[in-house]
Amino acid sequence: MSAIPPTTFAVMILGLSTFILIMFLPALLELKNPKDAGPRRIMEEVTPWQPMPILASMEKEIKSDQILIDKILEIISVLPNLEL
Repeated sequence: MSAIPPTTFAVMILGLSTFILIMFLPALLELKNPKDAGPRRIMEEVTPWQPMPILASMEKEIKSDQILIDKILEIISVLPNLEL
């Protein structure tokens, strides 16, 4: 069994370190200079005495989803009664 030549080992280490640097460089740059203010900015806009607008829109979605689910259940309930 032969040993790995030093040049091959050096190229493998250099390639691996270059790959890791390329993969993590965008994340490191984003940590140094973030593009947005993060969730703090969103929470500053909502005051404690106002209802959260997100909850109101979620309630509308849930109601519309329930109507759709009811219609689908009606359609599916007919399928077992079909005889071919």
